[in-house]
Amino acid sequence: MLTALYDGRCIICQSTRGTITALDWRHRVRFIDLHDRDAWQSRFPQLKDADLLGAIHVIDERGAVFAGIDATRRMLRELPLGFPLWLLLLLPGTDTVGKRLYRYIARRRYRINELLGNELPECADGGCHLPR
Repeated sequence: MLTALYDGRCIICQSTRGTITALDWRHRVRFIDLHDRDAWQSRFPQLKDADLLGAIHVIDERGAVFAGIDATRRMLRELPLGFPLWLLLLLPGTDTVGKRLYRYIARRRYRINELLGNELPECADGGCHLPR
């Protein structure tokens, strides 16, 4: 079983959650909104809010923590339909490109949400800006 801490105020992150959940017929990934601190903080005290805002984090059954593209890869490995994509993401060069692309999108995700016309109501007061 994997636990994925994601940004529930991010439309892109919610879409990722929806896709993984739809493909997860074995129920191997449990998602927790990082803004629900009571749901995760006592189980994962080593994780910091600022780090969590920067990328999705996945914790496996042994307590290993994966972030960003590594977290995405780890989730795909658990999904029968995600397994081929996981294999593709292991090809040489995909690590470097994947990490850069992930960081680029993650840093701009609230702006991307706004450009798509999908600003969440709880972000209207500016509460969804990422830390610098």
